Amino acid sequence: MLKIAMIGAGSVGFTRILLRDILAVPEFADTTFAFCDISPQNLDMVTQLCRRDIAHAKLPAKIESTTHHRDAIKNADYIFSVIRQGGLEAFELDIDIPLQYGIDQSVGDTLCAGGIMYAQRTIPVMLDFCKDIRQLAKPNALFLNYSNPMAMNTWACNTYGGVKTIGLCHGVQGGHWQITRAIEAHLKKNGRLPKDYVSPGHTAKELWPEDFDFKFGLHRREVDIICAGINHQTWYIKVQWRGEDFTARLPELMAAIPHFQKTEKVRLDVLNRFGYYSTESNGHLSEYVPWYRKRVADIPNWIDLSSWINGATGGYLRHCQNNHDWATEFPNWLKEDPHPIGPAHRSEEHGSHIIEARETGRTYRGHLNIQNKGHITNLPDNCTIEIPGYVDRNGINMPVVGDLPLACAATCNASVQVQHMAMEAAVHGNVTLLKQAMLHDPLTAAVCTTEEVWQLADHMLVAQQKWLPNYAHAEFAAAAARLAAHEKAGTRVKLQQTQGAARLPVKTKA
Repeated sequence: MLKIAMIGAGSVGFTRILLRDILAVPEFADTTFAFCDISPQNLDMVTQLCRRDIAHAKLPAKIESTTHHRDAIKNADYIFSVIRQGGLEAFELDIDIPLQYGIDQSVGDTLCAGGIMYAQRTIPVMLDFCKDIRQLAKPNALFLNYSNPMAMNTWACNTYGGVKTIGLCHGVQGGHWQITRAIEAHLKKNGRLPKDYVSPGHTAKELWPEDFDFKFGLHRREVDIICAGINHQTWYIKVQWRGEDFTARLPELMAAIPHFQKTEKVRLDVLNRFGYYSTESNGHLSEYVPWYRKRVADIPNWIDLSSWINGATGGYLRHCQNNHDWATEFPNWLKEDPHPIGPAHRSEEHGSHIIEARETGRTYRGHLNIQNKGHITNLPDNCTIEIPGYVDRNGINMPVVGDLPLACAATCNASVQVQHMAMEAAVHGNVTLLKQAMLHDPLTAAVCTTEEVWQLADHMLVAQQKWLPNYAHAEFAAAAARLAAHEKAGTRVKLQQTQGAARLPVKTKA
């Protein structure tokens, strides 16, 4: 019998997915889940919904719920983190304050000014979790982190937390599906696959959720990939179908899909210039590099407003704000049928597959975030990388990838150096390192002068101090004094009153 702790379980949708995935494994039917969240209301809602799902499936699994993470961690075999430290209140500051300095972010949860501050808030909490895991969890308990900024959080836990931590993300799977669609369209157009081809064991309906101009049936498992880099900047460096290498043909094949021409303009441009496709969405990728969001007039040329993920200003924040009123939605969810549990309803999230492989010996291959120990030879050791690995009863086994292509390595290295400074700043409460991290961030540097960066960092420190116990109280007072002195002397950076290049309004409750 396993005990699995989920910290941040008030994330209703994601928690239900992880629970159903785990209970889809027959050996885990009697698992005890320890749900923890700082919001009693959200915790109660997700607990009720998940207990309905378990009862409907007639499984013996149990849920314990608590607002104290130490209780959840006690005697746990596995611990998931799905927290958003500071919630939407802090997230809004991550987007709105940099925007006043001309930094137009789409997501702001991984890099750039928003992602750097997100790390300052989250890393201290993650290290607290690690301390309690060492004291209270089962020996050799595995910490599975879904919380962003993925690379920095995982780096801090492995370096300073003393707990084996694996970072999990579904970006590789998403891009893998896109590549599969492009190869399938090419194969069918050229008569190399039947028009009605469907991978064995599947139906066309379940293989692609979007409405393209013809039905797809090729499963991504038939397209072999090696994807390597850092989280949200991982590169498909090898792509094969039935042993035939398609890597060099991806620029042509991806551009042939009209949907991608509309929604993935940044990714296709990088693909054409680098020769390799990146895992992350158009909006994400656009803010990790210095080329697409530095001039307001240029931003609309690179984004698409049909979905938050395609690059709108504050797109992910708006998506969260539009969907956060769970108290209003909860009665409607209770009227819906319980979610089914079983292999046919299992998601592609790595978490349950890792647990299954470690506990049963059934081998799982997935792309995981780990410490670099010579696995990618032209990225720094100890940084957090994302590469393919294998999991079984022997543990998590990660092969050596070797060198990334030089352009991919250069882009990743720029981000890694920012991540390193930001991670160390969060661990040690070091304001100078925080400012230097922002100074070297690719998009921030493309937009801001050095003095603008310094004042931006002070501005964000003062605004977010209630979530920053890692910084001394005197640092906040000093930052506020510096801003006030600039104001008095007339040297305060002139703030921009703007909603950004492409910000859509948040929906009203009506």
